[in-house]
Amino acid sequence: MSDTSQERTAYTIVGAGAIGGTLAFALARAGHPVTLVDTDRAHVDALRTRGLVLVAADGGRTSIPVTATTPDDFTGPLERVLLAVKAQATRSAVDWIAPRLAPDGYVVSVQNGFNEELIARLVGGDRTVAAFVNIFADVAEPGVIQDGGPGALVVGEPGGAPVSDRVRALVADLQSWGPARASDNVEGFLWAKAGFGAMLAATALADAPMADLIDRHRPAMARLTAEVFAVADRRGVTLEAFDAFDPRPFRQGADSAVRDAGFDRLTAWLRTQPKDRSGIWRDLAVRHRPVEVTTHYRDVVDQATDMGLPTTLLRSVLDGLRELEGAPHTMSEARLDALDALDALDRLPPRSAGQALPADEQAEAVLHRLELHSEDMVADLAAYTSRGSASDDLEALDACLAWLRQWLDQRLGPPETEEIIPCAEAGDIMIRRYPARGATAADERPVMLVGHYDTVWPTGTLVDWPFRREGDTISGPGVFDMKAGLVQGVWALRALDVLGLPRPAVTLVLNGDEETGSLASHEALVEAGRDCRLALVFEGAADGAVKTARKGVGLFTLTVTGSEAHAGLDPTAGASAVDELARQILRLTELRDHAAGTSLNVGVIEGGTRSNVTAGRARAHLDVRVATDGERRRVSQALADLRPVDARTCLEVTGDWNRPVFERNEHVAELADLAKACARRLGHDLAEASVGGASDGNFLVAAGIPVLDGIGAVGHGAHARSERTSVSEMITRAALAATVLTTLAEK
Repeated sequence: MSDTSQERTAYTIVGAGAIGGTLAFALARAGHPVTLVDTDRAHVDALRTRGLVLVAADGGRTSIPVTATTPDDFTGPLERVLLAVKAQATRSAVDWIAPRLAPDGYVVSVQNGFNEELIARLVGGDRTVAAFVNIFADVAEPGVIQDGGPGALVVGEPGGAPVSDRVRALVADLQSWGPARASDNVEGFLWAKAGFGAMLAATALADAPMADLIDRHRPAMARLTAEVFAVADRRGVTLEAFDAFDPRPFRQGADSAVRDAGFDRLTAWLRTQPKDRSGIWRDLAVRHRPVEVTTHYRDVVDQATDMGLPTTLLRSVLDGLRELEGAPHTMSEARLDALDALDALDRLPPRSAGQALPADEQAEAVLHRLELHSEDMVADLAAYTSRGSASDDLEALDACLAWLRQWLDQRLGPPETEEIIPCAEAGDIMIRRYPARGATAADERPVMLVGHYDTVWPTGTLVDWPFRREGDTISGPGVFDMKAGLVQGVWALRALDVLGLPRPAVTLVLNGDEETGSLASHEALVEAGRDCRLALVFEGAADGAVKTARKGVGLFTLTVTGSEAHAGLDPTAGASAVDELARQILRLTELRDHAAGTSLNVGVIEGGTRSNVTAGRARAHLDVRVATDGERRRVSQALADLRPVDARTCLEVTGDWNRPVFERNEHVAELADLAKACARRLGHDLAEASVGGASDGNFLVAAGIPVLDGIGAVGHGAHARSERTSVSEMITRAALAATVLTTLAEK
């Protein structure tokens, strides 16, 4: 008589968290040999000691023995693998699996998000199985899984291939958990879950039950889901219903009554679940660890961008979750109120590439978006200001630039390219390039964004003068010149990206020696700008005005050499360099022409050795500012023509023009007019000014690159202890920069 008992299939589950633990418990209880692999040593130790414990909704506990190991301790080949790690850990997990996977083995992605393509690239399409999982469970403590009630599980071959024998066998085993089934449209379930999951992600912005938050914020939740489904529709995906979620009421253009009925069903079902908050909420509030949704929605956002579809609310939710990763105590329903407000401003249907949002609505949406995130901008400026970056402290400059790179990645995502140009005696130069998004302008060249991260403030200044905020006023070393300007520029780009508004390609250039003349960086700056359409320089404004002309700056030293003698015993024998310098200073003052915009300041004079010695050497340090290139040539010639009054002395002029003249040419005037028009859309007038101070804009204009300067902070007190800016002006100015950029993307 033959043995009719069937040998159970063995499974290895990589990732023993909520999903992996739930499925492992069901398979092990059904008699399948189960090995759990997890990197959490405490979790593995608990599984080995007590077995896998499942806590039911009524609090009852059931334990079942399983084999548990860490990846380092695992031995033997892998055959049937259920991959249940967080989305962001997929690559590292599959890198571990691939060399151990048997030729006829396979990997099933029982994860959130879209991971099959990555898995297939690493182990092969024939060894990849697609799955959709909607299991509401949690890890209550090491070795213990809190059952989340019934859910959904669908398995199929990737790419919509017909259901295979291996899928049928797998589904039969997984029915030990619950209603697992096979399908040739797993993709349809995954995209439906992506829409539903976007709602759950949004509820993690606040500390309240999922059902209540979805119910109270229905318009924003519907819009959020519709953004995801618009991408699925463009891909030709047939969305599938699961559990109590029917995707059809949440697509663009659905009847409002049908949508409300869909919300009613969904929220009623959620209220029956023993778990009233999402796993995303638990990762933030309880485990204090990064969430995975920012990883698996990245593909959705990228695809939407390529298709010209907006993901305004989705980007805002992801931004909020990233912020909460470092500050879960700031969870608040006000964040969902902000989604509602954002939705009210941006209700237009998805736009195809090249279809522009009206300019006034663009400006209004940008301004409101930035107002919602004013405190985040202030927090960024506080963190930036707290990193001293004196021009002469190379160690501090290196640390500040390292922080900036990390912050830029967080706020804008990784750049398309990055170049760090080392400088031996100054702060390094960073050049980052970001691709265009939805731009339709005929001129596809990038817009250059220019700033510097060095300040005039010596290391240690922060000890007795730290960043301070008093109401609307912000003070601290470098806040006006020019740390607030960079924060504004970055948030301008971020607002455009989150709102799905077009923007041109961007080349961001930051140097660390602007305050000392950009001697090490100006050539690289000009070279980076040669292929750019124009440059926006985020230096501080002139009483709110953009700067359309700057004086050229010359730094010269006049050295006089005479001959020494005893001033008392032989007063006529020597030739006094100090006397000659005094005569020359009087001549130099005649070069001033304030009507023509030319100033000359003798800032430092030095000479002689003792009072009783006729001075053999004297020196004067000059600062010359000119408003036109003609005046620059006149002053240069006059300095070259200097001759001594006392023929026994010699004159030497050293130094050069540190920055060329920034003249208001035709292209600069056009940019100023564009900025003024953008300011009017934001409800205010914008002035322009000519100033005596120089910036890196001088180099760019002289190289033929159109420049709009002074688009940075509004405030005063540059290089003084009175340095300050304001929160409200940061918002207004960032909105202006964003509006200029999105206009350039379409012009």
